[in-house]
Amino acid sequence: MSMPTRIGLSLPVPGNLEATLTQAEWAEQNGFDGIWFADSGDLDALTLAAAAAQRTERVRIGTAVVPVYPRSPAIFASTATTIAQLAPGRFILGLGSSSHLMIEGWHGIEFRKPLTRVKETTLLLRSMLGGEKSAFEGTTLRSHGYRAVPPPQPVPIYLAGLMPKMLEMAGEFGDGVVLNLFPMDALPKMMEHIAIGAERGGKRVAELDIVCRHQVCVTDDVAGAREFVRKRFAPYFSTPVYNNFLSWFGFPEKAATIAEGWKEKDRAKTEGALDDALVEQIAVIGDADKCREEIREFVRRGITTPVISAFGPDPRQYQDTVDAFRPERFL
Repeated sequence: MSMPTRIGLSLPVPGNLEATLTQAEWAEQNGFDGIWFADSGDLDALTLAAAAAQRTERVRIGTAVVPVYPRSPAIFASTATTIAQLAPGRFILGLGSSSHLMIEGWHGIEFRKPLTRVKETTLLLRSMLGGEKSAFEGTTLRSHGYRAVPPPQPVPIYLAGLMPKMLEMAGEFGDGVVLNLFPMDALPKMMEHIAIGAERGGKRVAELDIVCRHQVCVTDDVAGAREFVRKRFAPYFSTPVYNNFLSWFGFPEKAATIAEGWKEKDRAKTEGALDDALVEQIAVIGDADKCREEIREFVRRGITTPVISAFGPDPRQYQDTVDAFRPERFL
């Protein structure tokens, strides 16, 4: 597989609107294909996408991803239409189910039938964005009488997936697929399930944009970066969604230990299950050449849009990381 001409940068810079928009401008000026906003509960991803649309002219602007539960399809439709007018042909709406931690804990909404909810949101939203008057009665959603003004150009809908059924649904109903937090060795079987869904939807997997948010730290302080990952992502893997995912992609004993540690409120046990070997499978850590080669290997295995989510215990590591992945240095 040839190297892609697309490489994206994940935003926001936590808690800092102006720094986020400045970084969006920097990404465009330095040749990145796109900027992708994660809805992490800090700065709102869709509001940021609208703001970035006014500060950029060329880059694709995507969400990777926004959870479907807190917003209705009508709100998604009106928001997507607004951003699409600000950035014609550049906006991509990435949707996902999120997890119990965010949906039930943060929002107080029941995390019910996530696969069905994402599928019904996508079907209803696509008809709304096409200008159709809503007349939908689903298992998790219903809408009647809503009609949106269609955006100037179609808005692609990308869907996030982890486990087989969600990956297949994403391949079947999505215009692209968004992946996150998995070891490279799990990618082939993830791609197999995406391909099953794509075929079911009358597509070839090669027609889909496969986006992956890679947690990357270019650093000579490998131990510090590993510890940062442990503290940041142990809570993710304690939730049922990510815990089951960790077990599915080959670490059932680690998943069980994390779940036990979280239930017992034993931070050391929870974080300790993410040992160095596992941390280095779910994150890309090391010098610039090592990190670039690992991301290139993900591309050779099927990722078409690698998105660099830079992290590090030292703020300087953020800029070192994004500098290392400027297209002139990576592609």
